[in-house]
Amino acid sequence: MWQRITIVGNLGSDPEMRYTPSGVPVTSFSVAVNRKVKLQDGSVQEKTTWFRVTAWRQLAETCSQYLSKGRMVLIEGEVEVSAYAAQDGTPRASLELTARDVRFLGGRSDAPAPGVASGAPAGAYNAAAPRSAPRPAASGAPSNFGPPPPELHDEEIPF
Repeated sequence: MWQRITIVGNLGSDPEMRYTPSGVPVTSFSVAVNRKVKLQDGSVQEKTTWFRVTAWRQLAETCSQYLSKGRMVLIEGEVEVSAYAAQDGTPRASLELTARDVRFLGGRSDAPAPGVASGAPAGAYNAAAPRSAPRPAASGAPSNFGPPPPELHDEEIPF
């Protein structure tokens, strides 16, 4: 069996990086996914779904370094749902997403991470893929994620 989920949303908190007892880096953060729902009376209501995201190893280090609260991201991974009772006894659920691929969306000025040099790229990191330059979009193909990132020089690439 196989499952994969893709979400696009904004970070609700700054990433928190820690290490397992064996020294493996793990970073956690929350992501809010907003959608608009048209009600029967014709009005539009915005609904927000929160995901708790966990990234491991090199992806954890990259997320911790370049992400900050408010930054827009696209995340692919596996999701687990946990049911629990809140302190007041009401039933609740939690969506836990283990990230396999994180793409940083928006420009550098959208939500700069504190302490990150202005040369930090707006781009993507895939834990399973080798590090390489991003492929240019096909000529004339529309981009759904905004303008392409600015041209980078070797000294600006953090890898």
